[in-house]
Amino acid sequence: MRGGAGAARKVFRDLSAVLSFARRREIVTRNPCETAAVKKTDNHKERFLTLEEVKRFGEALRELEKDGTNRKALDIMRLWMLTGCRREEIASLKWQEVDFEHGCLRFGDTKTGKAMRPIGAAAIAVIKTIEQTENSEFVFPAGEGDSYFRGYKTPWKKVIEKAHLPGVTPHTLRHTMGSTAISSGEAMAFTGAILGHANPRSTAIYAHVQHSPARRAADRVAERIAAALAGMSDLEVDAPAPDEDEELLRRVAETLMKGGAEADRLRIVINALST
Repeated sequence: MRGGAGAARKVFRDLSAVLSFARRREIVTRNPCETAAVKKTDNHKERFLTLEEVKRFGEALRELEKDGTNRKALDIMRLWMLTGCRREEIASLKWQEVDFEHGCLRFGDTKTGKAMRPIGAAAIAVIKTIEQTENSEFVFPAGEGDSYFRGYKTPWKKVIEKAHLPGVTPHTLRHTMGSTAISSGEAMAFTGAILGHANPRSTAIYAHVQHSPARRAADRVAERIAAALAGMSDLEVDAPAPDEDEELLRRVAETLMKGGAEADRLRIVINALST
């Protein structure tokens, strides 16, 4: 079937649920899915980007933006990377779902139902540079009609090709947020809150997590990814030495003087971190 093993398992689970319902209503006598042998996982290592690969990804975004690639598509990709949200959660994001005051996204309908996702200052910075389109509820409205923008597939291919990241998908960026959080020492509970996991075992672990510490965790993780997107190396991200402050300030000043979208995002991040 189309979609591969993962899609097949989902269809199997849905079929089993339907047959279980039918058996409770005595429409059928048994659910054959209960005795079927189904491989629960693909037994492969999930792909995620290293900070060096994130750096190449960011460079590709900036180059394509200079070349005139659709800004909506590039900002969607930035938010995939900086939030760890699912592909359609960002593409179909509505202004009413963005809580600037508390630094989170409040989704009314997701894969796991209603959800609140803490996001970092870097993600908020990207959203604040986006001009709201009159008479549209979407952050990324379609060019025509009342729906949301879906034209990111071709730009995505260009970014991946330019960054030399074959086989990487939008979902890889979600894994990247999770792996960066864990490798940075964030608690599993906070990582689950950032990604919006809702399987029974995960829910039991982080259902009690308060918003504020989860938001701070999102800030810390997004800061590392944003630094890599901005072109900083692994060493600069992991262990910036005190004597590098002058160089960092020089680079910040250069970015601000150049102006443009990158400078706008940097100003918002600076303001957010200084308040």
